[in-house]
Amino acid sequence: MSVHTRTHHIKHPVRHVQEEEEKWIPWREAMEIEPGTEGGIVLRGSRYKEGITQKALAEMLGIHPHHISEIEHGKRPIGKKLAHRLAKIFKTDYRIFL
Repeated sequence: MSVHTRTHHIKHPVRHVQEEEEKWIPWREAMEIEPGTEGGIVLRGSRYKEGITQKALAEMLGIHPHHISEIEHGKRPIGKKLAHRLAKIFKTDYRIFL
């Protein structure tokens, strides 16, 4: 004996295309990142990812820990020379810190 069942087909709502173009804003603006502070944010994230403290990083670089804090808070820029040294520590391209 076979049982007949009804199959209900559910129609998915049609996605309406917006006539108005979507508005995009730069990620730096969306995150409210001050110009020139991206390197410090990348440094903080890199440190966090690797589990390195400001003090430990400062010792690796031979600089004062306060300088690391100033860089991460956008009060001190990362120069090209320091960016190269950071890139070696974090095994990445130096340009992400600039």
